[in-house]
Amino acid sequence: MIARLQSHYRDKVVPALKKQLGRENPHALPKLTKIVVNMGVGKASQDQKILEEAVEHLTLITGQKPQICRAKKAVSAFRLRQGMEIGCRVTLRGQRMYEFLDRLVTLALPRVRDFRGLNPKAFDGRGNYSMGLNEQLLFPEVNADKVKHLQGMNITIVTTAETDDEARVLLQEIGLPLRTE
Repeated sequence: MIARLQSHYRDKVVPALKKQLGRENPHALPKLTKIVVNMGVGKASQDQKILEEAVEHLTLITGQKPQICRAKKAVSAFRLRQGMEIGCRVTLRGQRMYEFLDRLVTLALPRVRDFRGLNPKAFDGRGNYSMGLNEQLLFPEVNADKVKHLQGMNITIVTTAETDDEARVLLQEIGLPLRTE
């Protein structure tokens, strides 16, 4: 079973990209490589249950078990020791990546209060796009009654695009609601 967004990419986005970028070879067109979803849980140094809750929610949202991230350095100002568990992340590829992006665009982003579109300048210079969400409640998989701690997340969309302009065209064709200046 192919994800809805994956078939949309193959049937509609690839021909549109060929036309806009002026390339015939489908392998020369930019495409999505992976999506990395990251939750930095700074409060986990005081209370381990906060990290466990974040891991549980990230598992529900992405459908994949997160990797626990540890502190690389000790920072006394933050009461942080080297090796402490301070976050979790998931790298999505293939069908799960397309399903997550579909749910992000169609379900989560419309639930953001006063949403006027994503920042079109959040590209890194190499064709990758990063964005942040303030809370995990935007996803319908998370039960709002069971949430004890609101937790934000960073989402990075990695593409094979050489430039930001190519990546911008790709993400707009896929359906990411980028704000127009």
